[in-house]
Amino acid sequence: MKLGIVGLPNVGKSTLFNSLTKAGAESANYPFCTIDPNVGVVTVPDERLEVLGEMYHTKKIVPAAIEFVDIAGLVKGASKGEGLGNQFLANIREVDAIVHVVRCFEDDNIVHVDGSVQPLRDIETINLELLFSDLEILERRIAKTAKSARNDKGAAKELALLEKIKAHLEENQMAKTFSGFEDEEEESWFSSYNLLTGKPVIYAANVSEEELADDGNGNEKVQAVREYAKTEHSEVFVVCAQIEQEIAELDEEEKKMFLEDLGLEASGLEKLIQASYRLLGLISYLTAGEPEVRAWTITKGMKAPQAAGKIHSDFERGFIRAEVVSYEDLMASGTYAAAKEKGLVRLEGKEYVVKDGDIMLFRFNV
Repeated sequence: MKLGIVGLPNVGKSTLFNSLTKAGAESANYPFCTIDPNVGVVTVPDERLEVLGEMYHTKKIVPAAIEFVDIAGLVKGASKGEGLGNQFLANIREVDAIVHVVRCFEDDNIVHVDGSVQPLRDIETINLELLFSDLEILERRIAKTAKSARNDKGAAKELALLEKIKAHLEENQMAKTFSGFEDEEEESWFSSYNLLTGKPVIYAANVSEEELADDGNGNEKVQAVREYAKTEHSEVFVVCAQIEQEIAELDEEEKKMFLEDLGLEASGLEKLIQASYRLLGLISYLTAGEPEVRAWTITKGMKAPQAAGKIHSDFERGFIRAEVVSYEDLMASGTYAAAKEKGLVRLEGKEYVVKDGDIMLFRFNV
């Protein structure tokens, strides 16, 4: 999974990226400090892997991973080359979802690029730049498709779709709210355009340390972001980038104590991962043995052969069946052999829909 972190300059974006990934992107109190998109890979915390590792005396534990791309602070006119321009927007096209960091704290020592802290205005600024960038992509595609549409019915049909999407965006609507598809072919074309405003969004409401304990409930700016996010079915999580930076320096035991002292159940990274999985409809199934215990991220609703294909395409191609036991049943039984004796290890076929926490062993023949 790949997440792109965006936001106006000086909203805490690079500070958050640094603390999430410990990748050390430069963070300074002036715009355009981030010039190249910084990339950091973060493992997904999953306590089940450690427990399985002990049970199987495993040599290696491989958690699921998320790739974060930190994209330079966008400003008004970025799509037209203002600031450092459109090169950054191109970097967001490749991500699965956008993490939009919104400043919801007051601090006279940190300049705001627009002079005051107004989260909804900031969101609108970024959204407009994404819209302008998408319109440019559509216009190029329309010009190209129009040439072949004269003699090709398929191209004519696609051209009509492109015009409809363009009209939708020109009304200041995001691509993800477009619903005028005639059939699956049109939906497939739409996906291939990879429009920025078609991507799911998670808003990271960046608050002060004092406002973190009550999850930003006393902060009017956070409430405004939450209300806005509801209108577009986006996720919101409250974070204090400064605190995340402090947490990043601690080991696991210290981190737990620090979070408890602050009255927090989860770090910003954990909240972000939970929001990402919910938004993108993702779950993890597990494979376990002495050589390796590993988490595999799949889309909710995926059937066993496709899940097996995540390991290797041969597994999907030659799928015969899967041996499945739920993590809870395995823990309650104590060992795989005991779970098998109780009849809790099932044989599932091609139509089985994989569930979160399933421990799976695939049988295949190529």
